[in-house]
Formats: sequence, C-alpha cells, structure tokens
Amino acid sequence: MNATKNGPRHGAGNASTTEATRRPRLSGMTWLVWRQHRAAFWTMIAATVLCAAWMIYQRAQMMDFLNAYGFPAKNLDDAEKKFEPYIGAFTSVTTGLTAIPIMLGVLLGAPLLAGDLENGTAKLIAAQSVSRNRWLATKLALTGLAVTVTTVTLSAVFAWWWNPIKLHYLDIDWTSREFFNTTGPAPVALSLLSVFGGVLIGVILRRTLAAMVVTLGFTVALQAVWGYFKLSLGDIVTATSKPVSPGTPITFPSVPRTAHWLDTSYVSGSGKLFDPGTTCTPMVREEVAAACMKKADIVGASTDYIPISQMSSMQWFGASILFALTAGIVVFLFFWGRKRLV
Repeated sequence: MNATKNGPRHGAGNASTTEATRRPRLSGMTWLVWRQHRAAFWTMIAATVLCAAWMIYQRAQMMDFLNAYGFPAKNLDDAEKKFEPYIGAFTSVTTGLTAIPIMLGVLLGAPLLAGDLENGTAKLIAAQSVSRNRWLATKLALTGLAVTVTTVTLSAVFAWWWNPIKLHYLDIDWTSREFFNTTGPAPVALSLLSVFGGVLIGVILRRTLAAMVVTLGFTVALQAVWGYFKLSLGDIVTATSKPVSPGTPITFPSVPRTAHWLDTSYVSGSGKLFDPGTTCTPMVREEVAAACMKKADIVGASTDYIPISQMSSMQWFGASILFALTAGIVVFLFFWGRKRLV
C-alpha cells in the first residue's frame, strides 16, 4: 500500500519536475545580466505598457470626437477650440517621448559598464571562465533588445494615434521634433545611439556619475545636431507660378496642405531669385511697386517646400546614418573597449 501511495506521488513529482524544466527560463550569462539590471529593464517595460495604454485611451477619445464631429466630411480647421484638448494630449505625450533617448542614455547606457568598472564587478567577471567578449556581447545585446522593443512599441502606438489626422490638421508640423522624432525608425535610432554612446563614455571615464553627466551633454548635443540636419534629409520641391509680363501683380504658387514651407522668391526673366521681403516691398505705392517689378524683370514667383509624403523616407535615411554610427560604437567597444573591462 505504501508503494502504491508513494508511486503516484513519485510520478507526480517527476511530472512537475519535467514541467518546470520545460518552462522557458533565462540561464547563464543572460540570466546574470538580466538579474543585474532587472530594475532598469522592468521599469522600461512598465513605463512602456502604461504609456501605450494611455495613448490607446487618448486615441479612442479622439476618434469618438471625430466621429461625432463628422470628420472627415467636415474640415478639422473649423473645429477650433473644440479640438484643442486632443492637441493638448498630443503635446503632453510627445514631451515625454522626445526625452526617452536622453533618459535611456543617461540612466541605462552610462552606468551599464561604468558601474561594473567602478565597483569591481568587471574584475570578478574577468576572473571567471566566461570571456570578456561574451560578457560584453550579452550586456549590449540584452540592453539593445530592451531599448528596441520599448521604442518600437511606443513609436508604433503613437503613429497609430496620430495617423487619422496626420494629413488633415494643419496646426501640427510634421517636421517638429515632437512628431518627426517620435514616429517611424527615428526614436529607435536616436535611443540606440544615445544608449551605446553612453556605454562608450562609461567605459572611457570608468565612473558612473561622471559618465552620466557627460552622457547627458552627449545626448542633448545629438538631439541638437539631428534637429539641425534633419530637413536636409529630404528633397526640396519647388512650385513655380505661371509667367506674367513684368510689372504685373505676382501670385505665389500654392503648396499641399500639410507640406513644410521653406522659402518663397520672386523669379526674374533670367531665372534669378529675389527675396520678396526686400524686393519692391508692398509698403510703397502700388504704381511705384509695379515700376520696380518691371525694372527688376520679375515675371513670376516660386515656393520651396517638403511634402509630408517624404517623411518616412527622410526618417529611414536619417535612421540609417544613426544605425551606422551605433554599429561603429559597438565595433569600437569590442576591439578597444574590452581591453578596459578589468
């Protein structure tokens, strides 16, 4: 009887052991790195879930308003103050999203290896059977995966929220950092470069606090440089008015509703461009201005702009440059930085 009673218990024990064994679990170096940085990783996951849930809620609220308003049959430009609360929701979220690369670089990238070098964990790892290459690869891979999943999720949800009004609401500038830097591959590329740049700074300085301060400056500078050059990633489109006889009033050509305006110019018969703000200014009398336009041989006008249809290609072009820089930092860490990991 004892054997009979013990038998099932023994079998159940084996079944439960087998079941536990089959559960996917982290092990080895991956488990060690996850456990060491689990607070940061879990914080990223929780923040991503909460932010995504908030954006999903805000989109539902916006869609309810749009359906009740009669969009897209009715123009959103006529909604005026009725639509302002939903734009305020965009503003509050984009403020946080644009700061993500900076926060990840300072709080995750800078201490990732600098903390190990400062407290001696790196020497302990180097004394084990695990190679420095494997330790470094696991650290960078797990961190890169966490950053990518977080930023891809937030970027996709925010783009889904914005997409219904993207081509219809004129008061949103798609080239602004609040929208250009928070959709598509741009936030992923900016975050990865910020984080791995912070890792490199930490390896060089070997002090956590100093690395965080310098990384803050690096990430802010990165955002500034990216903002300065991002418009050059697109192809400028020039719209030209129909030629008229010199001295005839000039009408500037129209551009697509959501296009980003760059510049307007008067065009002479020889193709020379003149600044409308300083050429034959309309502050003078009409007949004087007409004589001035005739003397300058101005026969038309042109407008330079970038259409919103280029947004995705601009983001991918810029992101490819940032990804290449990130890859260069990773290669440099393996060929030079690993020598300093003791």
